[in-house]
Parts: sequence; structure tokens; C-alpha cells
Amino acid sequence: MKRHESSAAQVLVVEDDRGIQELLRFTLVCAGYRPICAGSAEDAETVLRETLPDIAVIDWMLPGQSGLSLTRRLRRDRRTSGLPIILLTARGEEADRVAGLEGGADDYVVKPFSPKELAARVHAVLRRCTPELAKGKLSVGPVELDTVSHEARVAGQRVNLTPTEFRLLRFLIANPGRVYSRQQLLDHVWGDQVYVEDRTVDIHIRRLRVALGPAGEQVIETVRGAGYKLWEPSGPPQGAR
Repeated sequence: MKRHESSAAQVLVVEDDRGIQELLRFTLVCAGYRPICAGSAEDAETVLRETLPDIAVIDWMLPGQSGLSLTRRLRRDRRTSGLPIILLTARGEEADRVAGLEGGADDYVVKPFSPKELAARVHAVLRRCTPELAKGKLSVGPVELDTVSHEARVAGQRVNLTPTEFRLLRFLIANPGRVYSRQQLLDHVWGDQVYVEDRTVDIHIRRLRVALGPAGEQVIETVRGAGYKLWEPSGPPQGAR
């Protein structure tokens, strides 16, 4: 499974109704996301064998395997167990909401829905489940990332980062204080089926520190025998704002 390279979050849309699928696609594009569409659970599984999106919006009432069944399967699979999922359905009874959430969905949107509400729900789930993908500004110490303009600054001065360095810093700054092994960083930043050596992480960490100047050594800490973590000067980073 390979994650996409763009900084815009990719959304898997699983909806068999072409009209609703197009509405979802248009709404997500306008909100700054990158939708990829599938018309059935089986088509979605084919997509997921090739790429790992950042979030999935799944219709409950799909032909063949239901969206709820697909959600449960994704939760049991190690590769997709952490994929944020929003269930989309006309079933609005409390028992249905409970079944959806207990089945593994992170949120539940009832049809008919407004495009603005759907975009807000996607943003909220991403912010909660994968903070490194939240849009806005993230900062720790003198280092600040603007995930909309894709700019990095140190003490107010812009610094140039490669796309990989930006994704690496974005992930670390969104998860301060937590130690990540080289393999974990490869999975989260490069993708869980990109075959590169652990040393790749060391090289990019070194380049990132150089790019950030003195602040690089200050905020990115090597934990001997374990990996790397972002130093927390006084609690979690500010953002996303």
C-alpha cells in the first residue's frame, strides 16, 4: 500500500449513487481534498490494495457488501485498522447510529446532508484522528508550519524544505513528545509498502535539522536505541489554527 505524495489529504469515497458520488467529489475538491471514488465495497478494496487514503467516506447501503460490513473488515485489517472512517447513510435512528459507531466508524452523517457539513465533518475527523493532516498552522518553539501555504518558518524567517522534509516535520510536530522508531516513521511518512532502508530516515532527519538551523537540534531529539521525537518545551504544539 502506498500513500500519496501530495500534502492535500486524500479521501476515499465509496458511494454507488453516481449523483451523490459526484456531489461528494465536487464538495471535497472545493474543500481542498483529493477524492478518489469507488462504487462498491469490492471496488474500494481494489483501490486500497494500491493506495492508502487519509480518510474514507463510506455509504452504508452499497450493492453487495454493505458499507458497515466494509468498515468492520477495514478495522480487522492491520493495514487499514487506523483509517478514519465516516459512514454516510439515510438511516438516522439511534440504533443505527450506535451500530455504525460500534462497527468502527469515527463519525456518522445522515442523508440528506449539506456539503458544508460534510466538509466540516471530514476536517474534524482528520484533526482528531490524524492531527498531522489538519489544515492551518502548527508550531513548536521557534518552528512554525503553515499546512495551507506549505511554508516553514523559524523565528519568523522562511526556510526551504523538500516535500519529504516537510511531511516528516509535519508528522513530528503534530505528535510531540512521542518517540517513533525509524520503521514507524517510514510507515507514516513514506508509506507502509515503500521499500527503503531505515537509514533513509536518518539522512532526512539530518537534512531537516540542517535546514532548520540551531532550532533543528533543539526540537528534534534522538532517543538512543529507540528513534526520534519532537521535543516539547511546554506541552503540545499550538495548532492547527
